[in-house]
Amino acid sequence: MKRFHQIAIDGPAGAGKSTVARKVAQSLGYCYLDTGAMYRVIAYKALEAGIPLDDERAVTGLVKNTEIYFKHGDSESVFCDGKDVTNHIRSKEVSRAVSIVASYQGVREQLVHLQRQEAAKGNVVMDGRDIGTHVLPEAEVKIYLTASEEERAKRRYLENIKSGKASSLEEVLRDIQKRDRLDSEREHDPLKPAADAFILDTTGLPAEEVVRKIVNIVRGG
Repeated sequence: MKRFHQIAIDGPAGAGKSTVARKVAQSLGYCYLDTGAMYRVIAYKALEAGIPLDDERAVTGLVKNTEIYFKHGDSESVFCDGKDVTNHIRSKEVSRAVSIVASYQGVREQLVHLQRQEAAKGNVVMDGRDIGTHVLPEAEVKIYLTASEEERAKRRYLENIKSGKASSLEEVLRDIQKRDRLDSEREHDPLKPAADAFILDTTGLPAEEVVRKIVNIVRGG
C-alpha cells in the first residue's frame, strides 16, 4: 500500500466529517485534526468576551492572542488558553456564530497557517470545509462528504439530544440551511469539492460503512 501523508476530508455541516475522519485516522494509525473546532474556539472566545461578531477587526485580533491545542486519548479534548472547552464550543450559540467568524479572511489566514504546520508533520487526516481546496491542495487523498439536508439535520438533532441540548428538528434544519448558505457563499475559500476529490453521499449510510469506503480508497481498493 502506498503511504499517504495527508488525507483531506471536506463537506457541509452534519455530513459526518469529524466522526468519519477520526475513525479513518484510527484505522490508518494517523493523527486527526478537527479544523472546524479551531474556528469554534475563536467563535466561543468572541462570544465570551462580548465582542460583536460583525466586528471583523476585533474578532481577527483574537486569533493572535489565543492558544489552541488538542489532547488526544480515549476521546479528543479541545483547549483554549489552557481551558478545556470541548463541550462549550458545541453549543447552539457557537454553532450559529462559527460561520460568521470563519468568513473573515484574517481569521482564516492565521488558522490555516497553524493547520499547515500540523499537516507538515505528516500522516494526518484533516477535516473541514476548505481542506482539499485551500489548506492542503496537494493532499494525496481528498474526500468530499455530503448528505441530504434532512439527513444532516437529523444527525445533528440526535447529537444534541445525546448531549442534553434542547432543540427541535425544525430549528436544527434551519440552522443547517443557514450554515450551508454562509459557507458556500462566503468570499474567501467557500465550501466546494476539490476538482480531484472523491465525492461520497453518506445519506442512509452508517459511519462504519463510510469509513470502510474511504480506507479502501486510500488503499487503492
